[in-house]
Amino acid sequence: QVQLVESGGGSVQAGDSLRLSCAASGRILSGYTMGWFRQAPGKERQFVGGISGSGSSTLYEDSVKGRFTISRDNGKNTVYLQMNSLKPEDTAVYYCAAVRSWSRVVDSYYQYDYGGQGTQVTVSS
Repeated sequence: QVQLVESGGGSVQAGDSLRLSCAASGRILSGYTMGWFRQAPGKERQFVGGISGSGSSTLYEDSVKGRFTISRDNGKNTVYLQMNSLKPEDTAVYYCAAVRSWSRVVDSYYQYDYGGQGTQVTVSS
């Protein structure tokens, strides 16, 4: 079992930055592909980006490319989502998820084995 806990959310102004963290316990994250997803009220959960278990591959949703960066620190068993130049449309609950995979980043939440409870990000204009 892998337990995931997101943190770092908050309320910011457009143009600000936030760094979300996803801390894992129960298993070492090395070898797990990690994904970040978000869900706004009334909308489906959306893939934001992911990083492969090896750390060598990343994948981002088009609207966040160039603004968001995913990284991982296997020594701390933590994955990060650095969000810059935030926009009001980034407002959502952000979730991290894990699936055992070394090289492939998947963009469907239903392909992940574990997920966290989410952290709220609110961006005002």
